[in-house]
Amino acid sequence: MSASDDLHPAARDGFAAAAGAYGRGRPAYPAGIAGWLAGTLGLRAGQRVADVGAGTGKFTRLLAATGAQVLAIEPVEQMRAAIDALPGVTALDGAAQALPLPDQSLDAIACAQAFHWFASGAVLDEFARVLKPGGRLGLVWNVRDESVEWVHRITELITPFEGNAPRFYKGDWCKPFPHPAFTALRETSFAYEHVGPPGEVVIDRFMSVSFIAALAQPAKGEVRSQLQLLVDTHPDLRGRAVVRFPYRTLAFDCERLPA
Repeated sequence: MSASDDLHPAARDGFAAAAGAYGRGRPAYPAGIAGWLAGTLGLRAGQRVADVGAGTGKFTRLLAATGAQVLAIEPVEQMRAAIDALPGVTALDGAAQALPLPDQSLDAIACAQAFHWFASGAVLDEFARVLKPGGRLGLVWNVRDESVEWVHRITELITPFEGNAPRFYKGDWCKPFPHPAFTALRETSFAYEHVGPPGEVVIDRFMSVSFIAALAQPAKGEVRSQLQLLVDTHPDLRGRAVVRFPYRTLAFDCERLPA
C-alpha cells in the first residue's frame, strides 16, 4: 500500500493531477530563510534533516544548500518524481504518520506548506520518535497578503471549492501544540514577493491548489477562466509581463525535549 492511500482526497488527487503546475507556479521562499535554517534549525554539514511533505522539492533545495544530509519524504508519486533529480537528496515514499526512519536518527524536521495536512498529536509523537533530543522542528508557510485587493479577489474565487480540505488559515494545524515532547513554538516572519509571469504566479499557482486541481471539468476550466479574466482585466495585472505577488512567510520552530 502506498503512503498516499492515507492522504486527504484533495491532497492525493489534486497534487497528483497538478504536479507540473505546482512546480511552475508555487512561490519559493525569501532569502532570510537561509539564515533561519542555519541559525534557528542549526542545519549544516554533518546534520541530518527530513523534509516531510516535500512536494516537488522547492523547500528541499534550500535544505540541501545548508550542507546537511536531506531526506525528502513525499507520499504522492507524481510530486516525488521531481525530487529524484536533486543532487545529494534521498527521496522516500512515506507519510508523516509513519516515517520510514529509525528512532532518534534526525537532527531536524522541516515541513513547508505541508503540516496543516497531517497536524495531530500522533504525528508529533512520530516526529519526537525520529528526532534526537535537542533536535529542531520547523514549520513554514507562505501566506498571501489579503490586504491587496486583487489577492483578496483570488481568495474569494477559490474558497467556495475548498470543502473540508485542511488550510493554514483555519488554524487547526496549531491544535496539537503544546506537546509534551516539544518546547513552545516560536514564530519568525519574513516579507516576500513571488515575482514572475502571471501565467505562473497567478494561473499555475492557483490551478495547483489541491482542491482546485482535484475538481472535475467543467468546474476546473471555469476557475482557470476566472483567473485569466482577472489577469486580463484588473488594472494592477492587465498587460503586465511580470507581476509581484505579495506574501508573508511565517516560520515556526520548537525543540525536541529530552526523553
